[in-house]
Amino acid sequence: MKIFIILAVIILILILFALAARSEVATVKRKDPAIKSGIEVVLYSSFWAMLSHRLAHKLYNMRLYFIARLISQLSRWLTGIEIHPGARIAKGVFIDHGMGVVIGETCEIGENVLIYQNVTLGGTGKDTGKRHPTVEPNVMIGAGAKVLGPITIGHDTKIGAGSVVLSDTKPYSTVVGVPAHSVTRGAADFAPSDSLDQLRLPDPVEMELCRLRVQIDKLEKQIEKYKTEENKNEAV
Repeated sequence: MKIFIILAVIILILILFALAARSEVATVKRKDPAIKSGIEVVLYSSFWAMLSHRLAHKLYNMRLYFIARLISQLSRWLTGIEIHPGARIAKGVFIDHGMGVVIGETCEIGENVLIYQNVTLGGTGKDTGKRHPTVEPNVMIGAGAKVLGPITIGHDTKIGAGSVVLSDTKPYSTVVGVPAHSVTRGAADFAPSDSLDQLRLPDPVEMELCRLRVQIDKLEKQIEKYKTEENKNEAV
């Protein structure tokens, strides 16, 4: 009887693994323009990292914490991508290149999110409860970006490479800098995670400086106007 139960569990795991693999193959083929054939998918670290996480997360939810962590650590060793089995990751998430990516236990990632190498979705200390970011759908997180704490990254946000994000962002934002500054942009025809564009990013700091320069020019003109009026009054 026990043998049949074990065989049933193994078959169930294999079915779930096959279904997850089919979804991940479609994601890799859709996200990476460099791929030439479907078989190349097995060479992608994101493919194996996500498959491993799907299995580890199910075991984690079954309170089989040690086995779940064992799978996640083996995946980290093989792929260079560290995902805590407690993290909740939706379908369509793609980790491009992947080396050095870290995703924390209470992290939540929505559908169609693109994550580049050396990204950290981490905590800021020894807080309990929700302590890692929530990333809404269609977000692109550039290489080396750090998103820290129980913050929410609004849907369709683009985070520039090397940015350090410590606060919530609104939907359709572009975020760059250390610490990161945010600019809200209009809705585009396609999601940032589909454009794969890490270059054409606005500079919030430069935009703020431009705004300040305009404001200073207005103030200088007003001061000059007051001086002119004062000189006229003195002449009278």
